[in-house]
Amino acid sequence: MSERAVLEVIALGVEDAVAAQAGGADRLELVTDMAADGLTPSVGTFAGIRAAVDIDLRVMLRLADGFAVGDVEEVVRAARAMRDAGAEEFVLGFLDADGGVDLRAVERVVGELDGCRWTFHRAVDRAADRDALRKQLDGMPGLDTYLTAGSAAGVDDGLATLVLEAGRSGEPGYEQRILVGGGLRLDHVPTLLAAGIDGFHIGGAARPEGWDGPVSVAAVAEWRAALDDAP
Repeated sequence: MSERAVLEVIALGVEDAVAAQAGGADRLELVTDMAADGLTPSVGTFAGIRAAVDIDLRVMLRLADGFAVGDVEEVVRAARAMRDAGAEEFVLGFLDADGGVDLRAVERVVGELDGCRWTFHRAVDRAADRDALRKQLDGMPGLDTYLTAGSAAGVDDGLATLVLEAGRSGEPGYEQRILVGGGLRLDHVPTLLAAGIDGFHIGGAARPEGWDGPVSVAAVAEWRAALDDAP
């Protein structure tokens, strides 16, 4: 590969962020409350991490478990507060009750981001029709990444879908980077790299002690080496 693959690590606080950067992460996803699969962190947490590291930070915009937007104006206020604090990259994604993209909610929140880059997260793996979702979001300002395992069940089940979607790169709705996360393991890496996928997202894999423990510099470095040393 001509350019090194992107390694994104979930960070819950400053200690995680510093360790992830030391291990070779390119970018952090900032969240809180992993019991709810990651919610919006506090502005204070963002500010502390921003002061501690100099790699890119993507801030989650999600206020409750599940993929419904809830009160969209609360999400907008959270986005505005993060923008005011200096956040420049985000993560979001909302579905309606039928499993389709909640386009109105996405457009409302994205409208507050002033063209900032953002990731549509694993809500895509819960969508009733992932191809339709991608095409509906085609051309959305700032959207440059889909975080996906290819399946709601994880990468083991979604590997074939990921490879197929990578093969559609450049088609309408498929211009964005695929960032693989959700049950991702090191043994998946060769197949994904061979398919042309160059984005990798880890959370639990960076924490040998589990979610109650911190990010491990050594664990992140192992992933960095696996991506950099691949043929």
